Amino acid sequence: MSNTKKGFLRGALILTAAGFLSRIIGFFYRIFLSRTIGAEQIGIYQLASPLYTLCLALCAVGIHSVLSRSISAKFAKGDKKAAFDTLITGLIISLTLSIAAAFLLHRFSGFLGAAILHETRCVPLLKLLSFSLPFSCIHSCISAYYYARKKTGIPSLSQLLEQVVRVGVSFLFYSISLQQGTQPGALLAVSGVLAGELASCLFSLIAINLEFGKYHYAVHTLEKPMTYTREILLLSLPLTLNHVLVTVLHSTETILIPGKLEASGLTASAALSLYGVLTGMALPMIMFPSAITNSIAVMLLPSVAEDQAIGNWKSISRTIESTIHYCLILGIFSIGVFFCFGDPIGTLLFDSTDTGVFLKILAFICPFLYLNTTLSSILNGLGKTNLSFIENVIGLGIRILFVMILIPQYGILGYLWGLLISELSITCLNLLFLYHLTPFHFDAVCYIIKPARALLVSLGCSLLAENLLSRLSIGVPLLQLFLSLLIMGVIYLLFFPEEWKKYTKKK
Repeated sequence: MSNTKKGFLRGALILTAAGFLSRIIGFFYRIFLSRTIGAEQIGIYQLASPLYTLCLALCAVGIHSVLSRSISAKFAKGDKKAAFDTLITGLIISLTLSIAAAFLLHRFSGFLGAAILHETRCVPLLKLLSFSLPFSCIHSCISAYYYARKKTGIPSLSQLLEQVVRVGVSFLFYSISLQQGTQPGALLAVSGVLAGELASCLFSLIAINLEFGKYHYAVHTLEKPMTYTREILLLSLPLTLNHVLVTVLHSTETILIPGKLEASGLTASAALSLYGVLTGMALPMIMFPSAITNSIAVMLLPSVAEDQAIGNWKSISRTIESTIHYCLILGIFSIGVFFCFGDPIGTLLFDSTDTGVFLKILAFICPFLYLNTTLSSILNGLGKTNLSFIENVIGLGIRILFVMILIPQYGILGYLWGLLISELSITCLNLLFLYHLTPFHFDAVCYIIKPARALLVSLGCSLLAENLLSRLSIGVPLLQLFLSLLIMGVIYLLFFPEEWKKYTKKK
């Protein structure tokens, strides 16, 4: 196994482990929020989030991708000084933009809450979220350096630290609210976000300072800042505009949903509650397994950029094939889990029957959702951000059409159908674009039929085990659910010995 591949796999494994641990913490955190502030307050928090995400898209997302790609290429050429100069320049640009965005978000929070979101209860949330923007941007830029170097330990630790601090601060504020006899609201969750971003920012700054010392680099030795500024802005501008437009479309979708739910016959409170269940409980549950695909996606961008820089298209084709294979293994397994166990998951974990209904419908988007994360990262790694942008606009356009046309008639089910068709469309476009760039082989038997067969067998064994556990009168339903899923997962993995060998053997 080559050193590059070892580094890629090691980085992906570290990110996956950290991602799972972080999601487990976040998973229990969402259960905590659902039982403390309630579905309606979660809906209000989710309604305010897109504006914060829009600011991040303006200040950090495009620069993060450019830094990861540029730093990776400069280190590959042995120009460490230029790589560090690029990082510092990117940090200055991102921090400047974030301070300006934070001021505007705070200053116009009243207008945004009343006129754009149509929910004045979002105003204090927007004000508090504005303070976290600079911290988030600093953290994002420094993480881009470590992803470019395939040193994923620091970003993983900062991710975990952010989650731990977020949960800790939220729980502290909840305890204070109980002592004062007040009802905690969405502000509790936003306070956790601010504290988490501050902690991860400080940790990242300490880490990068040690990295500078290791390579004997000093910030005051920065050379040709205007050259790097021009390079970063030219490369990040189209990417940033793409992200901003996509985020605007996503924000439009978010703002429209509660109103269209009211048009379907729900009260304003019921609409926000249902929206909170979907976005704060069901969708995060569906995204839980994507800790694996997200980790791979982060590592794919610089890795593919390196292969492209040296003209190794065969390696890129193999990467695409492996990505499709493993994402479908995960996605097909997730269909079985959420479709067959959606009801008990929703009831036992979130005390919500609506969550179970949503999980059973959303189960079918899992293969496409997980594929799109990684395939889009490969496209970005190849520098085809315009194609990724086209896909996202088409996908969001489909969802917005379903929101506007079908939700008033069919309720939230109309939106869920839109999500499925949107993700399927993006997957098809991803595959078409990548095949045009570098042809690859799609083995339908290996990628689809084999995982489907494994799912049927493992699911059958799991349901038999669940029946047996019920007969044994194990008194804890949550334990029964966990054991059933564990049995299903172990049997499913036994069908893929070759895949395990491929990534554990050493040459």
